[in-house]
Amino acid sequence: MERRLTRRQTLKLAAAGSVPLLTGLRLPPAARAAGPVPGIVKDLPADLLIPRGTNAEMVWTAMSGQGYLTPYDRFFVRNHTRTPIVNPATWRLELFGTGLRGQPRRGAGVKLSLKDLERLERVTATVAVECAGNGRSYFATQQGTPAPGTAWTLGGIGVAEWKGVLLRDVLELAGVRGDAVDVMPEGLDDPVPAADGSSLGNVRRPFPIKKALDDVLIALEMNGKTLPFDHGFPARIVVPGWVGVANIKWVGSIRVANGHLSSPWNTTQYRMVGPTYPADAPPLTTRPLKSAFELTPGAPFKVGQPVVLTGRAWSGEARPRSVRVSTDGGRTWQGAKTYGANGDGAWLRWELPWTPTTAGTVALAAQATDRLGHQQPDVVPFNRDGYLFDGIVRLPVRVAA
Repeated sequence: MERRLTRRQTLKLAAAGSVPLLTGLRLPPAARAAGPVPGIVKDLPADLLIPRGTNAEMVWTAMSGQGYLTPYDRFFVRNHTRTPIVNPATWRLELFGTGLRGQPRRGAGVKLSLKDLERLERVTATVAVECAGNGRSYFATQQGTPAPGTAWTLGGIGVAEWKGVLLRDVLELAGVRGDAVDVMPEGLDDPVPAADGSSLGNVRRPFPIKKALDDVLIALEMNGKTLPFDHGFPARIVVPGWVGVANIKWVGSIRVANGHLSSPWNTTQYRMVGPTYPADAPPLTTRPLKSAFELTPGAPFKVGQPVVLTGRAWSGEARPRSVRVSTDGGRTWQGAKTYGANGDGAWLRWELPWTPTTAGTVALAAQATDRLGHQQPDVVPFNRDGYLFDGIVRLPVRVAA
């Protein structure tokens, strides 16, 4: 049986007012869910996105001149199954568990509609979302140690302006207890099949109550518009600084517990397993320091023709401080000019003038340093699933005479 809000909770929602986000929203026909990649709703133009299994990777040249945010049409898509089409009129966010007053069971928890969420104080955060496997392909191409999974280059990342409500306000409304330990959002996409044919259930992953009460958002908008279908409509979790799997899309429920929670996505998956990692390595949390050129492999240049190389650097732990660039495969380096915004958990843009002097294939490289003094390494210790590749990437380009 549905647990109703108390009179105090109802009055709190009403006092905040309501600014509906969904005016004029039209649900696409079900047939639209079968696009260039089965299960992805939006179009995937070849100059913007690269299909990769059930996913789509951003083409880095598509970010050149795009400003700070990643536009919706080129924002990468990471689906464990397929994009669900959720009806906003019937959608409810259920909060339940032993970490709430009254300890409601699933199915009897506090249930909030979109209108309920819209009445809460609205907040905005510019934050990157990045797949933990972003850069996985370089374990094979640069280090000779291939790892299974989607062969992302560096386009499994995007920075957006997310607008919604703070998770802590929703938890307070639901009656979070002082002894709550973990929070676990769960998505409404299809259950994920395991290798043995069994089901792993819906995508869900816990994080500590301390993080939940800090800066986590329930996002309802992306870049000033209603959250798109492929990016979590009608509501998604945004966990600043953390790996992408923590940012649950199409969130339908949140379990709050007075003990530690687990799921396949923080036990058998999304942990470092490899010869240099301890057997009890903790689940992945913050994203590492990386950098990328706004170029694709094999990009053409001409001897004697001046250009400006551009790129971006990012980290989930500390803001990037500087970037240096090599145009000769790492033999010599020059400091790049950084400019513009450098938000926590987002990225920093950089540029460097370059005039090619020799024809042939040239390897460009960029190395970022963050404000804690961390630098991107030359070699990344191998892990079984190819997570968190943060090494210096050598990008081959062609220079014509």
